[in-house]
Amino acid sequence: MNTGPTTRRRQLGATLLSMRNRKGLTLEEAGRLVGVSKATVSRYETKEGPVKWLVVDALCREYGASEAERKAMVSLAKDAKLQGWWHSISDAVPEGMNLLLTLEEEALGEDHYAGVYVPGLLQTRRYATAVHHASEMRESPESVKRMVDIRMKRQEILTRPAPPHIWAVLDEAVVRRVVGSPEVMREQLDRLVLCAGSPHITLQLLPFSSGAHAAALGSFALIRGADPTLDVVYTDVLTGALFQEKPAELERYRLAIDYLRAQALDISATAAELKRIRKEL
Repeated sequence: MNTGPTTRRRQLGATLLSMRNRKGLTLEEAGRLVGVSKATVSRYETKEGPVKWLVVDALCREYGASEAERKAMVSLAKDAKLQGWWHSISDAVPEGMNLLLTLEEEALGEDHYAGVYVPGLLQTRRYATAVHHASEMRESPESVKRMVDIRMKRQEILTRPAPPHIWAVLDEAVVRRVVGSPEVMREQLDRLVLCAGSPHITLQLLPFSSGAHAAALGSFALIRGADPTLDVVYTDVLTGALFQEKPAELERYRLAIDYLRAQALDISATAAELKRIRKEL
């Protein structure tokens, strides 16, 4: 199974490219300096594939990197193949989910717009189970349980010492749609109210009264890394997961989330509305 590039590998490739451009060297010139081919230098910069730390070290020296930069790059090269907890169960994890878990493992934050369901990181077990039963109608109960277990395990990034900041804009339809049962939905709304009080989670509700908006075509998540050039947009489509990382694509989604935040209720008004909707169930 192709697990896709790790976050470390992506960062390594992007930084090597930046360093070479900063030095003003062509791929061929860089390769000649360290005794490798033009194709090898290019492959090291593409964010995928194996690397040798000795070559990375040599490139950094030729690019005039500082001692701190060189050590950081060598460390990235040595750790580029490290996999997360899900690697041991990779056969049970869809390829798109595998890459999502890889990106989230080192993300500094995530910006979500949810138009149908509560974002997976904020779902209760029973809500997640109901969503999977609806979405994976032909899957066995065992398969659904396995996917829900993975989702619950995924949520552990929210309880680590330095969790990513999650900023989610929820369309009103998300909290009005009864998923599973009224009881399941009440439990999920209680979870959202609790999340709204966390310093690491920001929730905003986008009311129906806001009318048309910047993301009317679908939900998405902007996964933010230490370097903005490594940000990735994740969207769910009927046939699987779609990842977008081109600068123009990222800029459109960043602009969309800014507009959505401006149109949504503020944090305190969101918490109050969630409680009111909870009482109506």
